[in-house]
Amino acid sequence: MPDKPSGHTDLADLVADAAAESPDRLALVEAGGRSLTWGELDDEVGRIATGLGAAGVVAGHRVLIAVGNRIEFVTSYLGVLRAQVVAVPVNPRATAGEIARMIADSGSRMVVTDTDTVPTVREAVGHVVAALDGDTAGLGDFDQDLLSRAVKPRIVVVGGTLLPGERSYDHLRADSARPVPPLQDPEKLAALLYTSGTSGRPRAAMLTHRALLANIEQVAQVEPKMIHGDDVVLGVLPLFHVYGLNAVLGGVLRHRAKLVLVDRFDPQGTLDLIEDEACSVVPVAPPVFAYWQPVDGLEERLGPVRLMLSGSAPLSPELVTAFTARTGIPVHQGYGLTEASPVVTSTLCSRELQAGSVGAALPGIDIRLVDDSGRTPEGEDPGEIQIRGTNLFSGYWPDGAGGPDADGWWSTGDVGFLDATGDLFLVDRLKELVIVSGFNVYPVEVEEVIREVEGVTEAAVIGVDDPVTGEAVIAYVRSADGDPATVEAAVRAHCEERLARFKQPSRIEVVDQLPLTVTGKVQKGRLRTMERRRALGLLEG
Repeated sequence: MPDKPSGHTDLADLVADAAAESPDRLALVEAGGRSLTWGELDDEVGRIATGLGAAGVVAGHRVLIAVGNRIEFVTSYLGVLRAQVVAVPVNPRATAGEIARMIADSGSRMVVTDTDTVPTVREAVGHVVAALDGDTAGLGDFDQDLLSRAVKPRIVVVGGTLLPGERSYDHLRADSARPVPPLQDPEKLAALLYTSGTSGRPRAAMLTHRALLANIEQVAQVEPKMIHGDDVVLGVLPLFHVYGLNAVLGGVLRHRAKLVLVDRFDPQGTLDLIEDEACSVVPVAPPVFAYWQPVDGLEERLGPVRLMLSGSAPLSPELVTAFTARTGIPVHQGYGLTEASPVVTSTLCSRELQAGSVGAALPGIDIRLVDDSGRTPEGEDPGEIQIRGTNLFSGYWPDGAGGPDADGWWSTGDVGFLDATGDLFLVDRLKELVIVSGFNVYPVEVEEVIREVEGVTEAAVIGVDDPVTGEAVIAYVRSADGDPATVEAAVRAHCEERLARFKQPSRIEVVDQLPLTVTGKVQKGRLRTMERRRALGLLEG
């Protein structure tokens, strides 16, 4: 199938193109067996867009989507975009309080949910309604500005029993799709995606149709290509997350590949699905590689796979080398952010694969580094990463604050260095910098040293307040086996050997597991909360 630039202003029009050219080809397949062709998908998207209009949801309104990786997520999201409404995909496994805040903050007028999530959504909507009536207990710490945007949303349920006032997803679908006027302005807001802010509370990045389409096109220009039209792509990454939403789903739409939707990752079950559906491209989060390491016959079970893609968190070079040596499957990494829609770099853009590199910039994206004084660092010294490109967001909801500057540059808050070939190497998050007695400590450096200790499977380093040094380094360590006291002693001895004194952890906590996000990142905010509780005497130890 010819691969040509889309030239569209609306992401949902990619579906219409595919339906016009290949209406009977499969577009979506669920692990449970349901499927849609491109023609059927286009019809469903049109019905949802028409149904939204009939329900009084018009251009510019927000619709929150709390649905797992299933066909109705895709049709809801694309139907919302075709109606020129704003999609607000959220984690369906978030708490009622978290969903309530996002409903209120976004001013969503409708919430689409499914049977797994509807109890939580009902509780969340109850919090919002109560807050509008003066009882703000369900929203926790909030300000009047957030509540000023809130409205009482209608709940639309995919399957399941309805309560009074709710409507079914089937009822939202119009009997037939009506033509929707084409989107004239690609700068119109397409999606609000919640991401961690410096304040500690999630805030929504404002992604326009222009930004989403630009990144899809930037990825499409990479050679060799991540996705071909005849690929079968595993859709195990959560679609509410920008990686699954635009890098995976967006890429599938652009290249008219087939997407196999998986609601939850299971080491053995996902391998079964890869074999059954002959998945050729497998985008995953880094923990997947560790889960698959001990699987017998892994190389045979991954037989259909031609390419593994990893993002959202750093991946150990040693793990990549071992995986490729065993399976013969190349693993390509990238660097991205929600605010960049999301892909910024890829090792597919590198002149050669280098251990520790997250690749070079995609076509159409500029990267530069700046030091504390705003100047370019010397040589390969690290600096804060700034990026520029048409894929960037328009600032944070609701007023566009924190977006790119007048010249189009946006500061990521990440620290890295560029080598002579243009490859980017990440050093750390700027906001995670620990300053001990005036000296900078990048947690990732300490973490890498700790992972060298035999038996250590993961490490997370944070800073805590210290009355003498300003901040102190605390290490949380997960070990596959061994007595915690022995592991602690081994880590401490190794750090004394490998790190300057000010970088050495003042305390080492050996734990059974570390809190992770759905994409495999350590939730350091939860570790900091534990330390604050410890400092207040609310936690033993």
